[in-house]
Amino acid sequence: MGRINYIEDMDKWAEGFQFYHRVKVRFSETDMFGHLNNTVPFTYFELARIEFFKHIGFMQDWVKPANETIPIVADLQCDFLKQVYFDENIDIFVKANKVGTSSVDIHYMGRTGKGEICFTGRGTMVQISKKTGKGVPWTDEMKSLLANPENPAIIK
Repeated sequence: MGRINYIEDMDKWAEGFQFYHRVKVRFSETDMFGHLNNTVPFTYFELARIEFFKHIGFMQDWVKPANETIPIVADLQCDFLKQVYFDENIDIFVKANKVGTSSVDIHYMGRTGKGEICFTGRGTMVQISKKTGKGVPWTDEMKSLLANPENPAIIK
């Protein structure tokens, strides 16, 4: 595998993750060769991203019918490093890499039970208005939560 363009130093990058969500590879997620289908990590990213946003208190507001804003995926990519097979546990790590005005660049790392990185990913999420479809800026509190998801002083 060649250099991944959004990762400067793999070890340093991997150490920057704090939050993860564990998934178990289901039989239906494997292909005829017995390994994880290449579309499935995107579903895993979604699962872990939602749990991350719940953890920092964003999902609870976004799902309220009266809430003005919702998150959308602007782009998403995955780089595959090792094969993954049925019944393996994979920890899907999530972190906010860079917070913009109304967007956030999110990075993902899939790590096997043996500690091996099997895939990486990144994607841009944008908080938009349900009415206008335009970006809605993060509040200062939201920016703090994205930057420091494990800081108990700022978790709701």
